Amino acid sequence: MTVQTLFAKQALLPSGWTSDVRLHWDGAGHLSQIETGVMPLSYERQYGYVSPGMTNLHSHAFQRAMAGMTEIAGEGPDSFWTWRDLMYRYALAISPEQMQAIAAQLYSECLRHGYTSVCEFHYVHRAPNGEFYSDIAETSRQVIAGAQQTGMGITMLPVLYSYADFNQQPLREDQRRFNTNVEQILRIIEALEKQRNAQTEIGVAPHSLRAASTAQISEVTAALPAGRPIHIHIAEQMREVNACLAATGKRPVELLFDTQTVDERWCLVHATHLNPHEVASMAASKSIAGICTSTEGNLGDGFFELLDYIAANGRFGIGTDSHASQSVVEEIRWLEYGQRLKMQGRNIASVKGQRRVADYLWQQCLLGGAQASGRAVGSLEVGKRADMIIFDDQHPNLQCSAVEDILSSVVFTGNDNLIRDVFVGGVQVVENGKHRDQANITANYVACMQQLRQL
Repeated sequence: MTVQTLFAKQALLPSGWTSDVRLHWDGAGHLSQIETGVMPLSYERQYGYVSPGMTNLHSHAFQRAMAGMTEIAGEGPDSFWTWRDLMYRYALAISPEQMQAIAAQLYSECLRHGYTSVCEFHYVHRAPNGEFYSDIAETSRQVIAGAQQTGMGITMLPVLYSYADFNQQPLREDQRRFNTNVEQILRIIEALEKQRNAQTEIGVAPHSLRAASTAQISEVTAALPAGRPIHIHIAEQMREVNACLAATGKRPVELLFDTQTVDERWCLVHATHLNPHEVASMAASKSIAGICTSTEGNLGDGFFELLDYIAANGRFGIGTDSHASQSVVEEIRWLEYGQRLKMQGRNIASVKGQRRVADYLWQQCLLGGAQASGRAVGSLEVGKRADMIIFDDQHPNLQCSAVEDILSSVVFTGNDNLIRDVFVGGVQVVENGKHRDQANITANYVACMQQLRQL
């Protein structure tokens, strides 16, 4: 296989920033050797600050096209639930081809802002009339095609969505495109098996305890091949928590742990409203808390119990969810700022041995996102994917920074995008801040939006 290299004056290795590093990768896009304390060779590319790429652990790609369209107050109080009604109406209109165009636009933006992998929580499976397409995995394939077009690594998570609420309430008419049972989800997963490779993994996502019964969740997770990721929405809104209590006598996280074997394969998305027992259960399970601060802020969900969760050695990562933002920096910045507002203090997300908040959050989100993806990503180590983001060392925010302050400067100074170049599987997909296929991707997206806004 062809071997390629990149020289980093500073590379963020698992042990921290390391000087004079040569990264080697093979033709399959995996890191094959890492040399430290070396001199650059005349022919190889040289970069200042190189970090592993981040995983976006929670995405509904089609919602990218809604961004900015729901920020109009209604006559009564607005909430997640009124936003959801608008989202359903939009979801009824979109075609599979439009899903690909929107996904490609989204993923190109995410790549430019530091994400090199995405976990796609995909639930629009049926045609607008409520029937399946001739290929039951048609819409999933279109989203995967959007990832392939951009170079984004993807974990596709077909969503089990059978009920409208607790007590197995029947789906509403405007939820007809989401309707799936266990057998149908397993058929979609089977249909996608041949697409699995180093860039693409296939897992599963029971939508929530509202939309899938605990018996269904047990059945689908038992049938899933070993080691595949399992994601679920959980405890996002207090209305959900209260409805779960009324229906079952238990809070959502409590019910999940009482009925399922939750382990490292699981990602519990949002988990916004937790009591101390639930915090401890999640942390002990070694599952991932999927925190989506820009969406949780946009929808008014609330603040994750981050301080207690860190104290319990809980694992976590970040996602962009409804894509009010596509920025790694914004998610991490507001993960910390939300806690500062809640606690009325500063530098909340720190631990003994790592007092630099940005460094702690960045490294934890790399690890948590990688685990949630089920893929060999998240660190610059032999055998992992050669997914790398390069910070702009010529930007004023970084030119005068000491290496130990780089991540603090990236996360907490200004709004310029300090990610200049991006490699995925050793292939450069972003150069000088521009995606390699941006013109074509943008043209397709604009045409798609012109169609959707005429509806």
